[in-house]
Amino acid sequence: MSLKTKEKIYGLLGFPVKHSLSPRMHNAALAALKIKAKYKLFPIPPQEFKNFIASLKVKNIYGFNVTYPYKEEILSFLKTKSVEVKKIGAANTVVVDRFGKLHGFNTDGLGFIQDLKVLKIRPQKVALIGAGGAAKAVSFACGKLKVQELCIYDQDKFKALSLFKKLNSEYPETKFDVVRRITDLDLAKKDLLVNATPVGMQATDALLISGRDLHPGLFVYDLIYSPRETKLLALAKAHNLNFANGLGMLFYQGVFAFRHFTGKNPPLKIMQEALGKGA
Repeated sequence: MSLKTKEKIYGLLGFPVKHSLSPRMHNAALAALKIKAKYKLFPIPPQEFKNFIASLKVKNIYGFNVTYPYKEEILSFLKTKSVEVKKIGAANTVVVDRFGKLHGFNTDGLGFIQDLKVLKIRPQKVALIGAGGAAKAVSFACGKLKVQELCIYDQDKFKALSLFKKLNSEYPETKFDVVRRITDLDLAKKDLLVNATPVGMQATDALLISGRDLHPGLFVYDLIYSPRETKLLALAKAHNLNFANGLGMLFYQGVFAFRHFTGKNPPLKIMQEALGKGA
């Protein structure tokens, strides 16, 4: 059987990825549109990363999403980068052409912005935990939304300062700041808190924020969606705050990614139902 008649393979590259709901929504959309393809999970440990990238054409992989910890590492393997990838410095969607060349896109920021619209949130003063691949997309999205302030904390201060310099240059109208301690995020003066780190995925993970730092005007947004209610969101709930997990962002970035993969508009309701998100 020639490669042309084989079932195309798409998927999610990361480590770990077993928690991901991406196969549900992508496979539902592929089936609904009668596209001969499957979306799989690629749990690739760091020592196997380069070999995996080198084997894409052999494995009939035509595209993949990228999650932690490879959103930045994938950049050096890309033949072309979208404007968003160049600005953000991270890619979450890769299309593999017929020659095996990789073309990178970033749909995370678009997904975040679209979910905020649906949630009817118009943030002005934002606190962001993290400065990695997902955090970069969120921060640039905040710049695009013209928020007044964005304050960043990451345990790797060098990474946070590097992000700060890019943002400051790209969005001079927004005030950006980097803090040394998470308590310096000054949540009392913020209207949106975003966790863009993996902290919260494991039951043993520490709670990053204290309840005394919360206030009624603060919306808490955790990019993690598995578990659907992290310790951070449970804390927000206990303090009667509005909050959201990353399921909405996952859905909308997936919609944009699907278009890159297939060139077709996916059936939104079917994708939502597959995620258990509802119409």
